[in-house]
Amino acid sequence: MNKNVSLIPLEENDREQFIIDNQKAFKYGATEEFGMRDNHVNSDGEIISRKTIERCINKNNSETYRIMLNEEKVGGVIISINKEKKRGELEILYVSPEFHSKGIGYTTWCLIEKMHPEIKIWETITPYFEKRNIHFYVNRCGFHITKFYNEYYKQKHDENEVTESEEEDEDGEGDFDMFYFEKIIE
Repeated sequence: MNKNVSLIPLEENDREQFIIDNQKAFKYGATEEFGMRDNHVNSDGEIISRKTIERCINKNNSETYRIMLNEEKVGGVIISINKEKKRGELEILYVSPEFHSKGIGYTTWCLIEKMHPEIKIWETITPYFEKRNIHFYVNRCGFHITKFYNEYYKQKHDENEVTESEEEDEDGEGDFDMFYFEKIIE
């Protein structure tokens, strides 16, 4: 773990930059995989829309944090908590590309788990092409892939998941294949 990593609640005056930084980090992952020919962008040229980020921030049961390395903003995380069902969802986690491979994401995840010891099942999703994310969730954080959303198995949410609504929106997000992950805490 990187002992210089901390989480601070997102301040309203940092919200716009948080959204921009988030979109930049997501776009980086797609262009690393597909180059500039990427066809996973929405009509605004983004991998993740402003609407999706704002929906995650604004959910009733969400918590949004800036990831800090010493005093520098290096990423962000949004989680949703359902204390009654003891379930949590990692909505969004991003680290700015220039800070990749420094243990920041892993430390962030460990801090989240420590903040919410009451959560027994964590869930998240990531696009099929995000090899870094898949490695991170499975090999570093202990998640398991339990579903693969694709043209034959459409994404829908069951009563056990934290998610309030479908991921897909009018920007076309959710149109590509996604892995669904769960982590069960004993």
